[in-house]
Amino acid sequence: MPDKHHPKRGSMGYSPRKRAKGHVGRFSSWPDLDGEPRIQGFAGYKAGMTHAFIRDYRKESTTAGQEVSVPVTIVEVPAMRVVAVRLYRSTAYGLEAMTEFWTKKLDKDLAQRVMVPKKVQSLKKLDKVDLSELEDVRVIAVTQPKLVTGVPKKVPDVMELRISGSDMRARIDYAKDLVGKEIGVEDFINEGQMIDVIAITKGKGFQGAPKRWGIKLLHHKDSKHRRKVGAMGPWHPAYTMREVPLAGQVGYHQRTEYNKRILRIGEDPTEINPDGGFLHYGEIRNKWVMIHGSVPGPAKRLIRFRDPTRYKGEDVGEVDITYVSTASKQGT
Repeated sequence: MPDKHHPKRGSMGYSPRKRAKGHVGRFSSWPDLDGEPRIQGFAGYKAGMTHAFIRDYRKESTTAGQEVSVPVTIVEVPAMRVVAVRLYRSTAYGLEAMTEFWTKKLDKDLAQRVMVPKKVQSLKKLDKVDLSELEDVRVIAVTQPKLVTGVPKKVPDVMELRISGSDMRARIDYAKDLVGKEIGVEDFINEGQMIDVIAITKGKGFQGAPKRWGIKLLHHKDSKHRRKVGAMGPWHPAYTMREVPLAGQVGYHQRTEYNKRILRIGEDPTEINPDGGFLHYGEIRNKWVMIHGSVPGPAKRLIRFRDPTRYKGEDVGEVDITYVSTASKQGT
């Protein structure tokens, strides 16, 4: 008799499959980069997808150098505003915030998102920070959704952005100059470079085991139901183990996609807006980026970018794009 082979249905790699804490994704790590200090992240709002014809830049591809059609995602990236500098020290339990230096010019809508300090320290005290215990330098940046007509809200989203560089004093001075000012996507990335993307996936609510784990339907002669798991486990141990595929939350999970290529950074919305606007979003009115492939989440979802942590290749520079589809997405 041959051995029965029954591979497990559904990956346990993302367990527990529960709802994300919020709609703003969180990076657990940042890559260490040398050179001149700069910001290592940015954020925008997903508008939708279209397709473009490009000269295939992938050297090992069978269509290298040829004109190919690729799916692309358009993300609207209005300028972000830096509101504070946060310094970290290293402890036995990880990084710990040492101090913060906030700007005095804060948007009144920001108070609806976070506790805004009533008294702020002078930025001049940054020059007297003890570098011996300093481990990391980051800035607190906020988005400006009021500039985006496709996102019906005014309350900004708040996030940390790391400042790269090998010289700690230069990183502090760079962050100090950014406080209270706006930063653009061009301060973070150039065309042809790779990024990591983090977002919250499209929520699908409470679903059964077949949709959640991909298990087979039971036989039509089963005693009660078909869309359930055959057995929830043995009598002992007298509890349901976590490996049993059960019903629960599907979607609205935080996911990170590595090594996504920036094909184009544009300022003219007319180059990318389809006839009738993007579905469930409308028309873009600010700067935008074109990303090769798809990114998690529905339209209007906040998309965060970061320098790649796993990419070992080289940047391709400006990508030759011959055509971008602006046909209507309305199904007509």
